[in-house]
Amino acid sequence: MLIQPDELDQKRGSDDLVVLDCAWSAPELGRTGKEAFYAEHIPGARHFDLEAASDPASAYPNMMPSPDHFAEVVGALGIGNQTEVVIYDGSYVSARVFWMFRRFGHERVSILDGGLKRWKAEGRPLEAGDPAPFLPKTYEAKEPDEDIAEWPDVLAALREGSAQVVDARTKERFTGALPSGYPGLASGHMPGAISLPWSTMIDQQPPYRFKSAEEAEAAFRAAGVDPDKPIIATCGSGVTAAVLALQLTRMGRTGWLVYDGSWNEWGRRPDLPRSSLGTD
Repeated sequence: MLIQPDELDQKRGSDDLVVLDCAWSAPELGRTGKEAFYAEHIPGARHFDLEAASDPASAYPNMMPSPDHFAEVVGALGIGNQTEVVIYDGSYVSARVFWMFRRFGHERVSILDGGLKRWKAEGRPLEAGDPAPFLPKTYEAKEPDEDIAEWPDVLAALREGSAQVVDARTKERFTGALPSGYPGLASGHMPGAISLPWSTMIDQQPPYRFKSAEEAEAAFRAAGVDPDKPIIATCGSGVTAAVLALQLTRMGRTGWLVYDGSWNEWGRRPDLPRSSLGTD
């Protein structure tokens, strides 16, 4: 699931390889992923626009698209079903994009371990501006497995204990000490959810790697989450929840779902319960 910078550097320029920069920012940061891509990216990389690749009909951001919509976006990037794809960003978005590719049946996909931060820290080359020209390809996306939870599933899990609801947002977002990060969206968390910030899954200092499967499991257990029991991962808009899903997959666990609507849906619904400042 992970590729190291040395290996990617050796493969760059291969005819059957596409490197995707999936830079994306939450609205409160006031900058777009495309702007970040044009400022600097790995030579030869193409920009994967998470928002453009998400469900255009949804009222919530970053929702999983239909197979046809995903195929259209990916094919336009010059990716075919047999193309090797390497994904990177500056932090955590790569896990979401990786899940999207795997969900629609693409097996030849991996994440650059340490992402752009590690690439830059190791002094590897960068470029700016437009990507090199490329031709679109025809892509066929498979029908996905049922790995997405809806809000009734989450509510039932919280009330009945049928699954552990694990929130990947930062502790401050979870408690409500910081605003949600989205205009008009209330702060707080789902009563009974467990806080396990995505940052515990990735080294926040050089070399910025994903924690090992053993370290990730220890972090789950330290937070009071049993990886051997069903888990529903949630976050702000389904992006950092994919970091938990990635690590669970690396740990060999399959009993997980992602609540794709996440707090963007839950926090906007007055009929669903919410708590803040650590009170359940």
